[in-house]
Amino acid sequence: MRRSLRHSASDANLIDVTTRVLSIDERGALSPRVESALRRRFDLTSVATLEDARSQHFDIAVIAPRANDPVSLCKTLLESRNTGHVVILGADPSLQDAIRAIRAGASDFVPDGGDPEAVVQRVSEVAEFGVLRAELARLREGVAPPAVHPELIGQSPAMEKLRDRLRRIGASDVTVLISGESGSGKEIVARILHAQHGTGPFVAVSCSAIPRHLMESEFFGHSRGAFTGASGDRTGLLLQASGGTVFLDEIGDMPLELQAKLLRALQQRTVRPLGQREEIRFDARVMAATSRDLEKEVAEGRFRQDLYFRLNVIRVSVPPLRERGGDILVLAQHFIERARKPTRPIVGMTPAAARALLAYAWPGNVRELEHCILSAIAIARYDHVTVADLPVEIGGSTAPLKNEVDDLVPLHELERLHILETLRSVGGNKALASRFLGLDRKTLYRKLRAYAEASGESSEPADREERDDSHPEPG
Repeated sequence: MRRSLRHSASDANLIDVTTRVLSIDERGALSPRVESALRRRFDLTSVATLEDARSQHFDIAVIAPRANDPVSLCKTLLESRNTGHVVILGADPSLQDAIRAIRAGASDFVPDGGDPEAVVQRVSEVAEFGVLRAELARLREGVAPPAVHPELIGQSPAMEKLRDRLRRIGASDVTVLISGESGSGKEIVARILHAQHGTGPFVAVSCSAIPRHLMESEFFGHSRGAFTGASGDRTGLLLQASGGTVFLDEIGDMPLELQAKLLRALQQRTVRPLGQREEIRFDARVMAATSRDLEKEVAEGRFRQDLYFRLNVIRVSVPPLRERGGDILVLAQHFIERARKPTRPIVGMTPAAARALLAYAWPGNVRELEHCILSAIAIARYDHVTVADLPVEIGGSTAPLKNEVDDLVPLHELERLHILETLRSVGGNKALASRFLGLDRKTLYRKLRAYAEASGESSEPADREERDDSHPEPG
């Protein structure tokens, strides 16, 4: 089953529910159930001939089954700019009908033009495809509304809520606990809050990256000779951050024994370096971040309740990328622009690639998206990122429109894909496939051998099948 973009795209307000659809039904062959289904989903106008709607513009034109010459009508519609997309509905069509329709510029060809669900689904996908294309063009032109904080890229409701929260906190110096999934941008939020507060140092430390036996020394410092290997004095992170901000990332990974010492330091605003007797005052704003459920950690005894209350004065939640809808495309275009070099002049992504990005769940959030785009740019063959450039778990997570192929795919690649798809459709029967494709068998066998050699596979099976595939065609 084709995976729909309905959830992701609608969250980002990418899909316009007032999409204007023109139905051209020259012979009155459009099923009333199909027409009713289209009318419920779209702003539908039904006409018998193109002349009846010549002066109007529609987002999508649907050519009903049994039209006199659907291919010529499709070309006329696109040339006259009455619409940007054409969907042709078939009635007992042949494979050649579908091929001619796509070559004429149709966005889709629906063989079962009498199935309301199939027709509405395919027209909806074409609508989404068109909106994505327009959205990508807008992003490439750089007309996205600027964010209040440039680091917080995106215009989704979730990001607007976050920006509003940061504005309300303002220049306050209270302790902040930032929660959010790994890779969602918690440190960026901390840096924004720090910049609003002052110009002192910003000291970030990952509690999960420091070896347990070095944690106390890292946080509080030590004197020379305090332990084996302490060859000199060291200023702890809390003292280093005096006059600014200390950011404790992944605070939930801090061991319990150090949590007690950190709590005392935060309460007294003093630290005692290892090997010293005197307390030293520090003056730093404290921010902590976690991807864990600290309430659950407290309930299960893995995190001190008193430290949790000390840190959770103001809570800021960073939304995961999957809840940010169209921000995925805005961020992807931002990463493309940032990585652009004279040697890799990538300017954007194809609509099919955009569909794949929107459909993926992004467990690694913004960090995963950035790595995905950088990887795609590194192997991209054209000046746009295509589905083929994306990691398989992302590019394979959604199917493009049935007859959609990226504009940038070479003609010989289109032919290869079409031949292999036809062969799969007829169960591997080369004689039947050659008839559908309009090729003689020897030409088909030659092409299949070339495909096998290009992929490094042995051509012997194809040669054997050529000798054995002499049985009559079915029916």
